[in-house]
Parts: sequence; C-alpha cells; structure tokens
Amino acid sequence: MIKHIVMWKFKENTEKEMDEFLEGLKALENQIDVIKSMQVGKNIDNDEYDAILISEFENLEDLKKYKTDPRHVKVSNMCKEIRTKRTAFDFEE
Repeated sequence: MIKHIVMWKFKENTEKEMDEFLEGLKALENQIDVIKSMQVGKNIDNDEYDAILISEFENLEDLKKYKTDPRHVKVSNMCKEIRTKRTAFDFEE
C-alpha cells in the first residue's frame, strides 16, 4: 500500500477558492477507482500549512494513474493558482 500525503499553504484571501479546491479534491475519491482511501482536511492549530491530503493507493502505478488522470489534473490546476507552498511525501506501508 502506498500513502500519498500533500500539504498546502494558500494565498491570503483565497478561502472561497481553497474550499472549492478541497471539495473538488474530496469528490475525486468517488470518481477515480485507483484511490483506495482519501482524507482531506483544513489545519485547525497551526499556520505553516492550511490543508492536507492523505490518500492510499495499491501501488506506485496506481498513484501515477491518479496523478495523470484528467480529473485530478483539473482539480490540481485550481490549487496551483492559489497556493504559495506545497510539500508531498509518498511512502510504502
């Protein structure tokens, strides 16, 4: 199992756009079949990052399919317009 974790910091005054991005991201769980599980949340106790994604995939090939799926690319492009910082980490369980 592969865990894919991403954290973002967003530009000030983009809360509406951030919410739209996070909702779009959550919707992908029901649209892209290689996603085994997905959690999306806003940070409630720290301002280094604003939001996080924790997702699981069967293997690296499935993670690559997810990353290149046009539905994911569309949602990801929404984020690129409003983020100031992004970090990602993938590991095998």
